[in-house]
Amino acid sequence: MTRLANQDRRQRIALLAGLAIGSIALWQTYWGSIALYPFTILSTWFHEMGHGLVAMAMGGALEYLVIHPDGSGVAYSTRPVALVDIPGALIAAGGPLGPPVAGAGLILASRNRRATRFALYALGSVLLLSTLIWVRSVTGWVVLPALGLAILLIATRAKPPVQTFAAQFLGVQACISAWRQFDYLFSSGGTVGGVSQRSDTSAIAQVLLLPYWFWGVVISLAIAAILYASVSRALR
Repeated sequence: MTRLANQDRRQRIALLAGLAIGSIALWQTYWGSIALYPFTILSTWFHEMGHGLVAMAMGGALEYLVIHPDGSGVAYSTRPVALVDIPGALIAAGGPLGPPVAGAGLILASRNRRATRFALYALGSVLLLSTLIWVRSVTGWVVLPALGLAILLIATRAKPPVQTFAAQFLGVQACISAWRQFDYLFSSGGTVGGVSQRSDTSAIAQVLLLPYWFWGVVISLAIAAILYASVSRALR
């Protein structure tokens, strides 16, 4: 029995790893990006909500967020004024690091049937509520509620194995969302809605001095560690 259990665990880890690597690879291609478009918008939502929730935790506020048709997005938030803008650096880091934390929660919840359903209900509900409260773009208004309703349908009607897989798959998508545009973490800036903006790692570097590529490496290692730890524990 132990041998069969270990074999099944390895197969499930391989499947999730394959989905993660496959998604990242597909996002780099034209047809792959079209096939994964709903998950592109979901990854942007994870990212921008990460910024916004950290801003709220720092005593600021999330005013609204915009998701553009090309999959880029921006969260408009306020933060406390400080001589050294540590809150700004933390909010910048919340974009790439917040989603893996949420994704790890989904993956870990998949260990238990009741926790899996609760996690799916929570994600679907937050998608709908955040759209109503904070989203200010047509792309977000169309795609996010559709995803939220689909997740709630899975939580309500799907069989337990499907719910477990959905929680793990969505958790993996959250974890890898920072790598959708793989070079973003290792660049000084990018284009959001046709407007050039500095990258999250560049914003961190401006406060903490070390170069943006260094923070890209740190964040990438942290994401990989979070993903590995959550999948290993969930499938133990």
